[in-house]
Amino acid sequence: MPVGNALGLASYAKVEFRHLTSPNPDGVRYDAIVADLRSDRLGPEWERFLAECTLCRIPVYHIRQIQESMSGKVRIDHLSENEFGSLMPSAFYSGVKRLVDLVAAIVLLPLLTPVMLATAVFIRHESDGPALFLQERMGYRGKSFKVYKFRSMYIDQKGKGFTDGEDDPRITKVGRIIRKYRIDELPQLFNVIKGEMSFIGPRPESMELSEWYERDVPFFRYRHVVRPGISGWAQVEQGYAAEVEGMIEKLQYDFYYIKHFSLWLDVLVLFKTVKTIVTGNGAR
Repeated sequence: MPVGNALGLASYAKVEFRHLTSPNPDGVRYDAIVADLRSDRLGPEWERFLAECTLCRIPVYHIRQIQESMSGKVRIDHLSENEFGSLMPSAFYSGVKRLVDLVAAIVLLPLLTPVMLATAVFIRHESDGPALFLQERMGYRGKSFKVYKFRSMYIDQKGKGFTDGEDDPRITKVGRIIRKYRIDELPQLFNVIKGEMSFIGPRPESMELSEWYERDVPFFRYRHVVRPGISGWAQVEQGYAAEVEGMIEKLQYDFYYIKHFSLWLDVLVLFKTVKTIVTGNGAR
């Protein structure tokens, strides 16, 4: 509908948008109507048109709902105090998910132990230093915890507090392989068993970066309302992004995940993660 913010609706792949010119029926059957339902310019004619569409069982969507569905993100400037209640994740599903995480981690641990032992041997053989890398990160409800990962960098090379792209010279040869196929994340099964992480959720950031983002990025702390994950919606949708430059976009994906916190979204992330592990595409 040519009213309010709907006028600036951008095109998306696999979706055809047609701009209405008047509220009078034109004989075309539309799959759905997109409108700025908060606009004060709707007027009685457009309101009657929307009512008629509803009677004819044609879905009417608010523009923000369509934008979020098409992009998979919730824009930071769309958040407000009034929306936090509606964005609160389901406590019931959170409890069910914790139980599923625990059972799955306990089942997978003995199956993946040979892979983890072999990885540890290769890491120790290539470079000096421990096989495991422990880092303090901000987790569920803003509490810090130590995340377990296989070390993928040389211990005697200094750099930024985050991975500086795929060609970061600090990354070892073994490190490039285990990062590509997410093998470096396997020790986080112990974090899942301890209840510090989930299989799916917003990726936990280091304490240093988290404290920085909390000062500079609006609503950053809200991402800690659910347990952080080994994989997440931002990782499978955004792929690799420099930690600082890509944080705003990553945060918008995290908000979308929290807003639609559900089994179907977790399953979708799981399938996309498996695809990344098999192909190696999108991993860093």
